Amino acid sequence: MQIETERLIITEFTMDMAEAVHLNSLDDDNRNFNPDEVFETIEIAQDTVGFLMSVYENGDGPLVYPILLNDGTNIGYVQAVPMDDGIWQIGYHVAKAYTGKGYCTEAVNAFLPVIMKQLGISEILGICVTENEASIRVLEKTGFVKEFEGLGIYQDEERSICKYRYTAG
Repeated sequence: MQIETERLIITEFTMDMAEAVHLNSLDDDNRNFNPDEVFETIEIAQDTVGFLMSVYENGDGPLVYPILLNDGTNIGYVQAVPMDDGIWQIGYHVAKAYTGKGYCTEAVNAFLPVIMKQLGISEILGICVTENEASIRVLEKTGFVKEFEGLGIYQDEERSICKYRYTAG
């Protein structure tokens, strides 16, 4: 995959991105909202990047793509994660140093039509904890519609969540 926008490149992982994946994962927002996506060491990040690269070949797992600035700086990722019954969920993270600049919204807007066509789907979910205001803003700015707000399972814990749906059309 290679998607280019005015400021970003969404592409496939390469092993030389492991250090950036490690560093980008360490911010407090990621620890709070996506603790299973915190990679405390470069070695753990290398293992994860290797796994994610294998999914491009075998399709067995989440489809995760790094978000790069046009100068090649790795600032985060966007992903499509398979759930039950053929349903997919979008996910994303932009490292704290790069938030507040619209990068995540730009990446999601570019990613949605490409990944949905690749997967042959017309709908995709977005789920986040209600306290993650930045993620909610991204979902709403990119055309997702809220379907639910209340208690639900998130990261294997019962938390207050929002569930959104995007329908291509």
